[in-house]
Amino acid sequence: MSDLTAIEKRKLERALGMESGYVLGFSNRTFAEFFLDSFRIDIYDTKYDYGSGSKANRMRAFWDRESNYLVGQVLDLLFTEWDEFKGYGAPDEAPKECLRIVRRLKESAPVPDIEAVTPNVEDQSFETLARSVRESIDKNEPETGLDRLHTFVVKYFRVLCESKGIAIPREKPLHSLVGEYVKTLRREGVIESDMTERILKSSISVMEAFNRVRNEQSFAHDNEVLTYNESLLIFSHVTSSIKFIEAIENRDTKIPAAADAAP
Repeated sequence: MSDLTAIEKRKLERALGMESGYVLGFSNRTFAEFFLDSFRIDIYDTKYDYGSGSKANRMRAFWDRESNYLVGQVLDLLFTEWDEFKGYGAPDEAPKECLRIVRRLKESAPVPDIEAVTPNVEDQSFETLARSVRESIDKNEPETGLDRLHTFVVKYFRVLCESKGIAIPREKPLHSLVGEYVKTLRREGVIESDMTERILKSSISVMEAFNRVRNEQSFAHDNEVLTYNESLLIFSHVTSSIKFIEAIENRDTKIPAAADAAP
């Protein structure tokens, strides 16, 4: 459950116009579509039944039942797209105090860099995979997402390697992809310090170990799954590495088209 304080809830309820039982300008249909289309959540599921079952009460139940990160994601979309969702009588701009609440919720996620798990190529199946990885953290169940995280990282580095002209035969393991990619960064002069290079090189052996975790300690097979805390550590390390690489790539590159992706 989220740890929204009573004061934070009052601020959010006031901003979202929940005193009357409504939420912004949503009808029952558009409220359901918002949660289903954006987050694959059925807000009319019985687990969100509370009080009269109004939209406002369902939002309150959602706050009480779901994680900080997931609640933060939903509120972030509402306030980011304020002009799209605000109803009659709502202020012209999203209240800044509510944006601060959203930031606190998202920063308190068990894996702060989980948003880095985003495809680096336009591909629907890749997006579906990434979403399922993020959902394992939304539900605070990192151990259930280890195998999909591994699959995501393999695909992510295959795309990176192909963009730099590195051969990517299907049998090439994850750590080899990472190793050749890091060598290319160094050769291109992208890495500015020896320490950064050492950190990236250490990720090669980490990814090699990740291969074993995927095969022997995840739901990829009939295994005894890794513990929650160790799974969380793996998620945190892998996502922080992806976030750094994303920052490097975004200096002067764009997401390639689907036709240019790895086969």
